[in-house]
Amino acid sequence: MPLLNEERSLAESVAAVLEQDYPGGLEVVLAVGPSQDGTEQVAQRLAADDPRVRVVANPSGRTPDALNAAIDAATHDIIVRVDGHGFLSAGYIATAVRLLEETGAANVGGVMLAEGDNDFERAVACAMRSPIGVGGSRFHTGGAAGPTDTVYLGVFRREWLTRVGGYDSRFTRTQDWELNWRIRQAGGVVWFTPDMTVRYRPRGSLRALARQYRDYGRWRRVVATTHEGTLNPRYLAPPVALVAVTAGAVGGLVWRPLWAVPAAYLAGVSVGGVAAARGESPAVAARMPAVLATMHGAWGYGFLTSRPARLLQGAHR
Repeated sequence: MPLLNEERSLAESVAAVLEQDYPGGLEVVLAVGPSQDGTEQVAQRLAADDPRVRVVANPSGRTPDALNAAIDAATHDIIVRVDGHGFLSAGYIATAVRLLEETGAANVGGVMLAEGDNDFERAVACAMRSPIGVGGSRFHTGGAAGPTDTVYLGVFRREWLTRVGGYDSRFTRTQDWELNWRIRQAGGVVWFTPDMTVRYRPRGSLRALARQYRDYGRWRRVVATTHEGTLNPRYLAPPVALVAVTAGAVGGLVWRPLWAVPAAYLAGVSVGGVAAARGESPAVAARMPAVLATMHGAWGYGFLTSRPARLLQGAHR
């Protein structure tokens, strides 16, 4: 587990691992960064209470550094990546190990099951489970089992992590996608199954959500620049939409028919948001347009303003 400011959910996340019904040996390695909350104290208490839990330091606080430090400290041949705000479903590890053996895959992952505790978080969860919010990735929306480009978190054969050199420490974000791309380029298989789920707690405010998706957009462009051929139309949709909506809104001041572009987008996220929130309360549905627009706009803005060379250089400092 790479940990930074995870006091709120860390104990529950670790418990979901320790409660797994798995017949083999199990250890939990917590790579703790310089947090501004009580994450360090919670981690140390968990380690004191259970000998299967160990704490390692991650002075940089960066996710790829934490992951590599935890992997180096781990002693087993199967590596399960978990986040401090993610909760493994029952049978997650046993299912993953079985599929690694049956498929010969290098990495196996399942569904990122976003769930919120309040109306705003539930709206974000609905958006994250819907194609209108995040596109068609199976680990978001579900689907049939089989090979895929990437998975959420993942359960790896250590030999494959060693073969491709682990996580690239330059990638502050999108390090999962980038690692899985290198695994696939080396001939490994990344396998998705809907039988594994990880409950995920979304961001709790529009500001935090915008920051998250801005960073996703920025680092997606870094991946596209670093690895030729990794960009597809799905990743270009948010920046194209942002440019079109902005141009329509500004151009409409001169020629009113151009306002049809932002109006059509607003209608789309409103209708699509209500559909995505089917079964939720009216309060959740009412928040969907703002949530969807924030995710799309922030991702597009991050992509358009990304400076790959500067971001990669900054990661080494």
